[in-house]
Amino acid sequence: MRENLIRKGAIEMSQIQDYAKEVQAWVTEMTGFLEKNRLTEQHVLEQLNRLSQLSRQLQKDDATKEEMTKVEKEVTLAFREINDLMNRNTRSRINQSVPIGKHTLPPLPYPYNALEPAISEEIMRLHHDKHHQSYVDGLNKAELMMKRARETNDYSLLKHWEREAAFHGSGHYLHTLFWEGMSPKGGGQPKGALLKQIEKDFSNFASFKKQFSEAAKQVEGVGWALLVWVPRTRRLEVLQSERHMNLTQWDTIPILVLDVWEHAYYLQYKNNRAAYVDQWWNIVNWPQTENRFMEAKKLVWKPY
Repeated sequence: MRENLIRKGAIEMSQIQDYAKEVQAWVTEMTGFLEKNRLTEQHVLEQLNRLSQLSRQLQKDDATKEEMTKVEKEVTLAFREINDLMNRNTRSRINQSVPIGKHTLPPLPYPYNALEPAISEEIMRLHHDKHHQSYVDGLNKAELMMKRARETNDYSLLKHWEREAAFHGSGHYLHTLFWEGMSPKGGGQPKGALLKQIEKDFSNFASFKKQFSEAAKQVEGVGWALLVWVPRTRRLEVLQSERHMNLTQWDTIPILVLDVWEHAYYLQYKNNRAAYVDQWWNIVNWPQTENRFMEAKKLVWKPY
């Protein structure tokens, strides 16, 4: 999205109004996104409102390239302010515990259409707002029902609610990692400590990428491919998970995950899971993945 809004080089006059409309649409989308997720710091909303006014002026017949350059600078500032706001919100929540039955749907760290063409806006809206929300709701219900079982000393349905908690809880946590592991400015390959560890454990990045892709493509039914840190062996490994929680390994920490449930790709890629997996590499958020790796690596167990 940002690359589309901040254009370089000569711009034909006929393109100015189209650019202004694109900016206006983005402002509307981002304002709704922030309000929906209660990220409503006044100076950020004022900045978006100012950008909206500038983009409307830019749609007039006498608009100039100088005015367009001014709008481009405002877009850059708006992106920076919104990213800072989201980072502050994340840090403020880190040390908070979640009461029983009070899990919430995390906001997407980017607009719904930001990952196009790899993942369409339609899929992102359905996937995040409907499917992920259902896992949050299911986890909350399971926790509350197990709390009731403790209060009433009636454990006759405990097996059912334990299964529900495992399914919906894993779905909620994996989807949260999934959103964070992607970025409209992603792709390429990691750097620094994460790249060194990948090269150590998989020989080279190409070998890791091939194994991860094949793991995702070959998940039987629906599920996930995961890059995990293993504190006991002190290595990175690639795992599969059927549904959300089957075939996993205890004692591991997910670093990067890829959702290969059909709801993650079918509307766009139909039954061609392989094409979806291949395109997904273009939006991997490697800086976020390395941050998670560095935190996970702090945990080590006695090796056996």
